[in-house]
Parts: sequence; structure tokens; C-alpha cells
Amino acid sequence: MDLAPHVLALLAATGLVAGFIDSIAGGGGLITLPALLAAGLPPQLALGSNKLQGSFGTFSASLTFVRGGEVSLREMALPFAVTFVAAGLGTLVVQAVDPRFLSAMIPFLLVAIAVYFVAAPQAGTVDTRARIGPHAFLWGIVPVIGFYDGFFGPGTGSFFAICFVALLGHNLRRATAKTKLLNFASNVASLCFFVLGGNVAWVAGLVMGAGQLVGARLGSRLVIRRGAGLVRPLLVFMSLALTARLLFVGDASALAQMLGWMR
Repeated sequence: MDLAPHVLALLAATGLVAGFIDSIAGGGGLITLPALLAAGLPPQLALGSNKLQGSFGTFSASLTFVRGGEVSLREMALPFAVTFVAAGLGTLVVQAVDPRFLSAMIPFLLVAIAVYFVAAPQAGTVDTRARIGPHAFLWGIVPVIGFYDGFFGPGTGSFFAICFVALLGHNLRRATAKTKLLNFASNVASLCFFVLGGNVAWVAGLVMGAGQLVGARLGSRLVIRRGAGLVRPLLVFMSLALTARLLFVGDASALAQMLGWMR
């Protein structure tokens, strides 16, 4: 698609803001997908381009966290692979199954996440005792959330973060670092299918991705410095903001309709 220079500039700025927020608490899609649609992209191109630009942001944040010593690539190699495969399967399944049934359930899960962090103010402040073993988490939690991201997607970052904190006992800084790496895996997996289907507006996605690179780097560096004191309130806010979108603006139905083109 041919987009005017001022539209591309706005997309780049949007990517920067979304990358900053997403690297801290997730929910960047609240900003980027509406921006791509407003730029005039049809739904299938908007979804594919959103995965492209999001991959830049999650890569940038992951790289910053790795370099900052917050996450080990060796430790996360298998979870990364599991998430990639699960997200790919989710993207395949959504071609045959209507995802709209999730629109009624996801807002309640997001509200539960917000309530958890408000009611337990010390959760995620420091590492605590894990409630399940690493193997149970790897094979029971990671593929479910990865599949969900490929199948539907809203709130994936929040779901990963809450599971790392509540089930593995991670502090929020460490949980956010691992979440971004797994988000990157699921984004790339879904992106592969959009590319194969020719449903990526490369110029729009790359321009927005450039903004994501900068914003995600700034946000992830701030997480390393500020930790739970920064992540907790923004995670609560983004969970509630996404809930409001799904309940009152109808984004879930709109997204389901956009995904309907694949059926």
C-alpha cells in the first residue's frame, strides 16, 4: 500500500509509544492495531502488519533484557521453541474455528490479574517460592498461552507475566523479561503465516517496527532500573484498559470478524 509520508510518520510515533508500554506491561496492540486500521489498511493486512511491527518491539525488549542479565537464552531456549510451535498451531486452528467465544471470557481473566496485583501488593516484588515445578510450567502453561496468542491474542503478555509471578514465584522484573522473549516467539510464529499468505504491508509494518525498536529499548531499560514499582501499576492499568476495550468498544468481536477472512 502507498501511504502518505505524514501517515508513516504517525505510524512510527505510534510504534514508539506502543513499544515503550508493551515492553513494560504488554497491551501495545491496544494502540498499534487501531492505528493500522485508521491508516486505511484492510483487516488482514492490519493483522499481519501488526505482527511484523510487534516482532520488532519484542525483539528489542528481549535483547535489552538479555544484555542486562535479566534472562538467559540458554534457560529460555526450550520455552521459546514450545511457544513458537504452540502459537503456530493456534494460528492454524483459528482458520477453522470461530474465536468469538473467547470474547466473553478474556475480560474476566484480565480483571482477575488486576485484582491479584492490587490485593497482593507484595506479589512480584521479590522472588518467592514456586508453586509448580519448571517442567509442569513448560509443558502445562507455556503451550496453552502460546496457542492462545496465535489463536486470539489479547492479554497474552499479562497472562505470561501473572503465571511467572504466581506459579514460578518470579519478581515482576524477571517475569517481564521472560514474557517479552516468549512474546517474540509467538509473534514470529504468527507472522510466518501472514507472510506466507501475502498479508503483510511491509512499508507500514517496517516503519512502525522502527519506532517499536526504540520504544521497547527505552521501556525495557526502565524496567531493569525500576522493577516492580514500575511494572505493577502499568500492568494493572493495561489489564483494565484492555478489559474496557473488549467489553465496551467491542474489540473482541471486531478482531474475531477480522480473523474471519482466514476461514
